[in-house]
Amino acid sequence: MQKKPLEPPIVLFTCLAAMPLCHFLLPLGRWTDFPWSWLGVIPLAAGMVLNLAADKRFQNAETTVKPQGAPSALITSGPFRISRHPMYLGMTLLLLGAAVLFGTVSPLIITAAFPMVMEIRFMGMEEKKMAAVFGTEWDAYRRKVRRWI
Repeated sequence: MQKKPLEPPIVLFTCLAAMPLCHFLLPLGRWTDFPWSWLGVIPLAAGMVLNLAADKRFQNAETTVKPQGAPSALITSGPFRISRHPMYLGMTLLLLGAAVLFGTVSPLIITAAFPMVMEIRFMGMEEKKMAAVFGTEWDAYRRKVRRWI
């Protein structure tokens, strides 16, 4: 049986599942209270919109969204104008929104760890692939658009 590769949504859902556990079992202090904690809906919604918009660009270009897949198109429009990795940015916003809703410190730690995991595990590999496939076109895009925002 072949081992299935780790994918970003699995990391995201693991983080989302860990947040209530940390909130209730290891809250590490409250930093925001009701009604201010409801402001978490804003980054949560922004993260969803960003992910859906980026995913739609992948679908329209008929290229893979999977980090292990072979890219067939360089997408530079829509949310890719502001971030080379808008889906990871959207996932981070989702986590930030959830952390704000919980209002305790431990979910914020998970939120801070997520982009580091994306950097180490996925982004470097993806960008090397893009450079190999798209060469100077990728290099020009990389110089113009930041990795995160």
